[in-house]
Amino acid sequence: MANLGGTFSLGGEVPVTRMGYGAMQLAGPGVWGPPRDHDTAVAVLREAVESGVTHIDTSDYYGPHTVNAVIKEALHPYPESLTIVTKVGARRTPDKAWPPALSADELTQAVHDNLRNLGVDTIDVVNLRLSNAAGDYPVPMSVAEPFGVLAELRQQGLIKHLGVSHVTAEQLDEAKAIAPVVCVQNQYNLAHRENDDLVDKCAAEGIAFVPYFPLGGFSPLQSGILDDCAARVGATPMQVALAWLLQRSSSMLLIPGTSSLEHLRENLAAASLELPADVLADLDRIGAA
Repeated sequence: MANLGGTFSLGGEVPVTRMGYGAMQLAGPGVWGPPRDHDTAVAVLREAVESGVTHIDTSDYYGPHTVNAVIKEALHPYPESLTIVTKVGARRTPDKAWPPALSADELTQAVHDNLRNLGVDTIDVVNLRLSNAAGDYPVPMSVAEPFGVLAELRQQGLIKHLGVSHVTAEQLDEAKAIAPVVCVQNQYNLAHRENDDLVDKCAAEGIAFVPYFPLGGFSPLQSGILDDCAARVGATPMQVALAWLLQRSSSMLLIPGTSSLEHLRENLAAASLELPADVLADLDRIGAA
């Protein structure tokens, strides 16, 4: 079994591998429709779990619905050690847009969609993803009403743990006053470090920080400094970018996504890469640029 960066305990109760897997790329182009290669998608999920990954990130609006259906096909009945994290707060339209879906009815429906399509009675973790029609980030709004809806569904036993996404430190505190928060999912990577203070806040408070787009997302990381550092440690640039995140904070959990078995193996191997101090210092120049 691969070294997956050790484990982190969500909410002090649920140990998950720090190197996880993000399922978004299993959807078709534009995160829409079924996988380009269904059999390979199933194989990627199964190999991730067979390699020791115990943290899979998904959403029922990937596809929509198609990614959760593939996860269910590939992995159900789920191993007891596997934690599946989903998110709600947006919906998909035929033009492939991602408008907000934060009303009580929309959030409740989204949770039930995830339950049905994943084939479970209770969801391990549900993240509230803040969004609005203006596309702002962070979204200037109170989290009390939508997060309160999810807190009620948690009280009903439909959700075990709650997280938040696209939030500020103030919004995180607002959510924590309503119900425990086990993870924060915001953008963060070598080139985008606007959430530096939030990363440190989460570590201090025992909350997992789960960066989305750890490798740049739709615009992959590109840097001469990164390339040079990768050559010095005998790894790929993307492996170095992932290793940097794991060394950035002990509460950092990674969910790199891929629809390729080769890239999955490359990503998982990054958890074994220890970056020396001189490489870390050079990589910090990317964020300062």
